[in-house]
Amino acid sequence: MPPVIIPEEPLRKWGELWRGTLNPQTGKSKRPDCFDRQQSVNFAGFIDEEVAKSFAAMLGNIPVRHATKARLTPLEADCVEVGPTRIIGGVRPQNFDVAYRPDGPRIAFDSKTLNDLSSVRKNWQNMVNDLATEAATVHTRFPYALVAFMVVIPEPALAAKQLSDLIRTLERLSTRKDVLDQTHLAEAIALVVWDPDTGKVHETIPPISSPLRIEQFSNLIYPHYLNRYKGLPPHDEVSDDEENIDDETV
Repeated sequence: MPPVIIPEEPLRKWGELWRGTLNPQTGKSKRPDCFDRQQSVNFAGFIDEEVAKSFAAMLGNIPVRHATKARLTPLEADCVEVGPTRIIGGVRPQNFDVAYRPDGPRIAFDSKTLNDLSSVRKNWQNMVNDLATEAATVHTRFPYALVAFMVVIPEPALAAKQLSDLIRTLERLSTRKDVLDQTHLAEAIALVVWDPDTGKVHETIPPISSPLRIEQFSNLIYPHYLNRYKGLPPHDEVSDDEENIDDETV
């Protein structure tokens, strides 16, 4: 699976919107150093598109399609869906941001964006509860499915104490390796801390050794998918000239 790369220049432009006091699309004023509600939704969609591209490449360069809300099956048989994708899990129905579900959910991904200091302070623990519940609702009904999350926060919105607690908690939550492991755990979580002035993803938060690094996200997803689905439809339809294909494509 190719790495998920959040392009620097578009991210810098999002930083300008985050810093600004006016939403240029609506002309309405907003608090500085914060997205308004619509900007937050659009920013999350920008992240989701980049993740969907990597999933699609991993799965053999299949198409990315925009999901139709409340639809329980994909628009075409073999595609990555981006947008609100409905999965009926064991706890509750849940919309995920990116999904691959050719025969039921194989990959379910959600992005979480906390966009200002107040939001991080008040909501990060509730967000962690949401992650655990979303993982559980998928895994209790579809134990072979991969559940992944990306938590995206601008660096000025983080306080040191919150950051330390958040990293430790997310690392504990991202440890599901086997289909028999606890259902509330996720197969992969990335914590993306970004600089709104430069558009760069922070190089040392989380630490380089942490499994939460965005550089590690693809390295965690791919082996799990390969272990659970290699050789199964639709990946078993191999032409004569592809018989010797290696594991670079599932």
